[in-house]
Amino acid sequence: MTSLASRAAAKAASGAVRVFLVLAALFWLLPTVGLLVSSLRTPADIAADGWWRVFTAPARLTTENYAHLLANETITGSLVSTVLITVPATLLVLVLGSFAGYAFAWLEFPGRDWWFLGVVALLVVPVQVALIPVSKLFGAVGLFETTLGVVLFHTAFGLPFAIFLLRNFFAEIPRELLEAARLDGAGEIRLFTQVVLPLGGPAIASLGIFQFLWVWNDMLIALIFADSQSPPITVALQQQVRQFGNNVDVLAPGAFVSMVVPLLVFFAFQRQFASGVMAGAVK
Repeated sequence: MTSLASRAAAKAASGAVRVFLVLAALFWLLPTVGLLVSSLRTPADIAADGWWRVFTAPARLTTENYAHLLANETITGSLVSTVLITVPATLLVLVLGSFAGYAFAWLEFPGRDWWFLGVVALLVVPVQVALIPVSKLFGAVGLFETTLGVVLFHTAFGLPFAIFLLRNFFAEIPRELLEAARLDGAGEIRLFTQVVLPLGGPAIASLGIFQFLWVWNDMLIALIFADSQSPPITVALQQQVRQFGNNVDVLAPGAFVSMVVPLLVFFAFQRQFASGVMAGAVK
């Protein structure tokens, strides 16, 4: 009888947890749904009532806003600029962070521990501290208001966390496995590409998602260092507000597109992300 009651209580608790998680997920997605619905409504409808009214009159939905968005060269160009900034900044951090993480984990060189402590110390340096000196440096070398300058800035500030994360992950790889590969004649490059990288895939994928989201959603760095003639999407949307006031027929679909791209990237790599987070938690 006690066992039956325990099982019933466990099932009830499990059901309650599932219901809570579903409700939490729906609550978390509510702003996204509201933005999607708003992007499919006319400016007059948006000004007249709330987006939830569409459930009583779904025929009022329209794709005209997205037609206006595609016709807006500033927004479409900003999406291209955002991709040209985000993809290189993410790939550079992954490649350089992987090499440096492996070096700090398994290669012997003078001052290795002190260099790693220096990398860890850079984690606490806020971005705002570097804005003025980096602006002067970029202005002197011709990188101010260029895509390359924004990419280099994001790469520089993304590397300390990348090196810290990947070094700790790579250091947990069994030494016996690496020594066995060396006995089979594998050099450092082959060891890194064929043994370490496959094992570190989940951690690298997690890092890639974090870096992609940070760069894609950034506005401060883009506002200062990006080309004002071809700004990223975050700056372009802010300029639409400043220039045209309530330009909701462009702002709503533009904001939704800007938000849905990181969501698609996250859901595409969610398995690797979960594996990397769980591995880091266990280790």
